[in-house]
Amino acid sequence: MKDLIVIGGGLAGVEAAWQAAELGTRVQLFEMRPVKQTPAHRTDKLAEIVCSNSLKSDEVGSASYLLKEELRQGGSLVMEAAAATRVPAGAALAVDRNKFAELITARIQEHPNIILRREEVTSIPNDAATIIATGPLSSEGLTEQIMKLTGSDQMYFYDAIAPIVTADSIDFKVAFRAARYDKGGDDYVNCPFTEEQYGRFYSELTTANSVPLQRFEETRWFEACLPIEELARRGVDTLRFGPMKPVGLRDPRTGREPYAAVQLRQENLMADAYSLVGFQNHLRYGEQARVIRLIPGLENAEFLQFGQIHRNTYICSPRVLNGTMQMRDQPNVFFAGQITGVEGYVESVAMGWLAGVNAARLLSGKTLVEAPVESATGALARYVSSVETRNFQPVNITFGLLPPLPEPEARRTRKKSERRKLQVELGLQKWVAWLQEIHPKEMAYTSA
Repeated sequence: MKDLIVIGGGLAGVEAAWQAAELGTRVQLFEMRPVKQTPAHRTDKLAEIVCSNSLKSDEVGSASYLLKEELRQGGSLVMEAAAATRVPAGAALAVDRNKFAELITARIQEHPNIILRREEVTSIPNDAATIIATGPLSSEGLTEQIMKLTGSDQMYFYDAIAPIVTADSIDFKVAFRAARYDKGGDDYVNCPFTEEQYGRFYSELTTANSVPLQRFEETRWFEACLPIEELARRGVDTLRFGPMKPVGLRDPRTGREPYAAVQLRQENLMADAYSLVGFQNHLRYGEQARVIRLIPGLENAEFLQFGQIHRNTYICSPRVLNGTMQMRDQPNVFFAGQITGVEGYVESVAMGWLAGVNAARLLSGKTLVEAPVESATGALARYVSSVETRNFQPVNITFGLLPPLPEPEARRTRKKSERRKLQVELGLQKWVAWLQEIHPKEMAYTSA
């Protein structure tokens, strides 16, 4: 059997390499760092996450939970590492990003079927099974080759990273620990605002100087990850009904709900760093420090990381990909991760999982497989391979991507929460049955 080439050592790349290697395929995994860095990464570790340390909600009954549970059932390396490096975050699954990347790097280096090669790839092999999982930060040379291969102009959006502050610089005479509606106990640190404090903060935020974007290029943001200052410009109360909503919180100093609140999430297992939830931004560093120190409880904030922006590139997948993640016109080439047009860490992992399984099947002469449409993984794969292409935009997993419940199940309840719970149950049933069908011997799966 020939080796599988996986280009990119991010979340999708390591998952693809792991799944193929676990199925007996020899894998060469290429990662250009530290030979060549990206605008956002800081280390040479595989699976380094650069934005939030949260893998979103893990609350049973949510679409995000369904996707995570499918990956856990499927023997995901990334989900295993996330469980081992989890930090408190209420109903969300958040990780110590350094330990997370270190663990995955070690597991990949130890796998007998994987060779890790620290090299930049500037051309796509035409005589080998290849998974392109270079993510939204592909190098300039490889991006040019990808666009030639897919016949697409560059599609892109700008993404932003949230700042991180030291725990000992938070004033806990003002800030308090709690989760909205007591979900998750006291996992979050909350900085409460009065109406007057919020007004001043809002004014300074919306007039602060930003880092200029590339000239002669249309500004495109991913709607689910708008910079805080861009969101604020939509209206004075937008933040109060978004990332700064105070509902379900009670300031112990007053016994009342604050006018607005900024939440901070634990960043690592040592609990000596906290990130500002929903505060991704592209302000100049000096302006960030000035504006964020207007937040009550963060007047003396010390920054471990400032927010920043980076440009994310993706392909027009519906024009070129099948639901197997294989190119229609180049059957030896697969794509995986954010470059396919999914947005989010776990979504990227899922596309890597599917590409890795199918690339291994291709090399072993087996029929390629598509995940059941009732599953979150299958719904994402169906979206990126068949959605209307006129205005193709990246997506997170939502219930809107899943097919509606069959009529008998739908009639059982009118409550949205119960219908969604049924969708999750049905999705997992279909997923587990499918796993047992495609991997009857190679892997062992258990039902949820």
